[in-house]
Amino acid sequence: MTAGSESVLELLPMVFADPGEARARADLVLHTDPSPLHASVAHQVIGIWQRDFGDLRIALRHLRRARDLAARAESAEREADVLATLGVALVHAGRTRQGLASFEQGVARGSGHTRARVLYRRAYVWWVLGRHREALEDVRRALPVLRQVRDDIWTARALTLRATVHLALGAVDRAVADFTAAERLWETTGQEHDKADAVESRGLAAFRSGDIPVALRLLDEAEERYAKLGTPTFMLSIRRCEVLMAAGLAPEALAEADTAIALLDRIGGQSTRKAELLLAAARAARSAGDPDTAIARAADAVRLFAAQRRAWWAAHARLVLIEARAAAGNRSGRLVADAAAVAERLASFGSPAAPEASLLAGRIALALGRTADAERHLTAAARGRHGGPPTARVTGWAAQALRARAAGSGRGVLEACRRGLDVLDDHRMTLGASELRARATAQGAELAALAQEASLAHGGARRLLEWSERWRATVLSTPPARPPADPALLAGLTAYREIAARAEEARREGRPVPALEREQRRLERDIRSRTHHIRGDAPGGGDRFDAGRLLDRLGPARLAELAVVDGRVHVLLCGEGRVRRFAGGSLAEAVAEAEHVQAGLRRLAHPGSEARLPLVEAGGRRLQELLLGGAVPHLGSGPVVIVPPGALHRVPWALLPALRERVLSVSPSAGSWLRARETEPPAGGRHVLVRGPGLATGGAEVSELADRYGTATVLEGEAAQASRVLAELDGATLAHLAAHGTFRADSPLFSALRMADGPLIVHDFERLARSPYRIILSSCDTARLASVGADELLGLVTALLPLGTAGVVASSAPVNDAAVVPLMLALHKGLDAGLSLAEALRDARAAQPGDPVHQATGWAFAAFGAA
Repeated sequence: MTAGSESVLELLPMVFADPGEARARADLVLHTDPSPLHASVAHQVIGIWQRDFGDLRIALRHLRRARDLAARAESAEREADVLATLGVALVHAGRTRQGLASFEQGVARGSGHTRARVLYRRAYVWWVLGRHREALEDVRRALPVLRQVRDDIWTARALTLRATVHLALGAVDRAVADFTAAERLWETTGQEHDKADAVESRGLAAFRSGDIPVALRLLDEAEERYAKLGTPTFMLSIRRCEVLMAAGLAPEALAEADTAIALLDRIGGQSTRKAELLLAAARAARSAGDPDTAIARAADAVRLFAAQRRAWWAAHARLVLIEARAAAGNRSGRLVADAAAVAERLASFGSPAAPEASLLAGRIALALGRTADAERHLTAAARGRHGGPPTARVTGWAAQALRARAAGSGRGVLEACRRGLDVLDDHRMTLGASELRARATAQGAELAALAQEASLAHGGARRLLEWSERWRATVLSTPPARPPADPALLAGLTAYREIAARAEEARREGRPVPALEREQRRLERDIRSRTHHIRGDAPGGGDRFDAGRLLDRLGPARLAELAVVDGRVHVLLCGEGRVRRFAGGSLAEAVAEAEHVQAGLRRLAHPGSEARLPLVEAGGRRLQELLLGGAVPHLGSGPVVIVPPGALHRVPWALLPALRERVLSVSPSAGSWLRARETEPPAGGRHVLVRGPGLATGGAEVSELADRYGTATVLEGEAAQASRVLAELDGATLAHLAAHGTFRADSPLFSALRMADGPLIVHDFERLARSPYRIILSSCDTARLASVGADELLGLVTALLPLGTAGVVASSAPVNDAAVVPLMLALHKGLDAGLSLAEALRDARAAQPGDPVHQATGWAFAAFGAA
């Protein structure tokens, strides 16, 4: 073989080492009047590039030309190699029969080393088609030959493929062993695209092992590698969608899948990948509570998979389609039969998703009263509760709980729910980011609801309280894990603050901001991504709630936890050494009433809206009927702690007549109140006062408070920069922040307080070693929270409580800046006299003028925690 021939043949491995350079050189070859053999190689290289990174129609034209030229060159080995490449492209185009026929010809034409490479590529196609046994058989035949001739590149590819097939069959340990062996080989080569694929594959293995933070980190690393090569990879999007959904980030997964589908359509890419992306989008839409979108995407995926003769994939898409139809309210005997058939089909393929289909069939059968059918399907689903990844075991325990409920065994329901939630607890604590921990609880929502329902039917009020606490505000049980000092994250937070400040300044001056907003969104994505990489290191599931300890610590106080069972509110009143239950009203009605009251408070923040006051007060009376019901006469005369579910976090509790003149505090859970109650203040008694820019009153209370406290650290003007503020807040006894607050419902951990150099966001507060023992946030909307997961709340207040803060005063509504000043001064007067935050806030409300603006301002503020 001549030197020129060797140079041209080197283009083939270059496609996955430096794809852009390989394509450019192949184009040059075709412009030099090459021989049929060289032209065949050049067309094959361009065909591979277009197949994997571009337009599949163009790829097929080049690969057919490469095949014809190989035949003209009378090179059987060359022809066999091209036939294999063409076979992959045809299958990706949805022409499965033609693709497999091309492979048959390739296997027949090739020999030795070439045939082994053809077998590897056919194994890849079997995997794409979901025919895993055939894939493993072809890899088994190819590997010894590839190893014998010391072809490290193709050996590593074959090992990577075998590992991927093992993952599809649930054999994680085998997959990890193959991925590890492949990676050792990749390090000896210059195959940069293949190396990126190996990183992506390790991310998939980490996910299958239950390590979501490592999976997200590796997938992000793979994306960076692909970006440097200029090679879009749709498989990465599919895998990331799966991990994002497991992390509770279904809306993000749906957006990623839809974006990838649009790009694939625009470039004329692989039909097989489009089908897989449609399936990923359907799963994400189902998880995000959008059954209509899920049905549409899943139906399209089923049609494509069927046309591509991909039975394994089609069965998985049918499962999602049936799940979405059930979620949309379609419950019928036909749907039970369809789910059972899919379960049987998935089991025949050895798919780990088979128990999920059996659970679905059992759940629908139960809803239809077909108990015998339900028992059969649920028994099949429950077999997976003792093994496999966390999600599979939770599926098994959910099936076992439903079986127990159908048999009338309250004890069996509670035991199954306990075991299933223990699995999720262990999984949740591997996550370091508070956002992921909160969202992961959604996977336990059904188990928690079943346990509460069983407690209500078979147990007393105390048991219902314990189960209400079991899966509520779990994020507050332990602080979020933090990296020692991630320079990239710190740099990202600083850049974000600078860009956000520039965008805000541009808006004030009427200058265009789209470019700044795009950069701000990019930085937000990067910050979130980096926090998601953090692994949890806390053992177990955090503190366990102890009702006896709560009752001992309450003293003369009463704690009213509002549990929601089947859409109805139940008041669990704790005090005097016992727990009593009182019936409340409809949760949906209470949520609607709370929104009306919030709208009224927004109006009352502005003078001239006095006519709204009677309507707001009437709303307070209706909320009391719905939320406290018969518990009102039993509240006693001491302090009251309200523990609402996430859906009711915006209720202005001080507006309710029975609570208006009380020492009142609010807590996300009884357990978090107990931890706050037992939190000791730091030594030193350090006070910090912060005044941010742009306040209507200029933060007038800060100057007076500085005179009151004398030795307090005062940060204002240019001194009120985020890094300085954080440094002073760390470990302070009392902090008062007068700064504009912004709540981000779309991304609650980017809710912010405005400092001199830009926003101070929740992610910043999570870096504190210890947040202030008491903290007062005197601006609008600082107590607004986002309800996520099963019953979790994300926002500024809940970020502070696990970090050492025992009490927070903040507002859940817009407030009148001028009316805030006297309220805050009166609040600090009470604190200076030795009162708690709740006591001082009650007295401060009472000391305000009786006009509607001041009244509404007082109602908008609440004391959280127990300090």
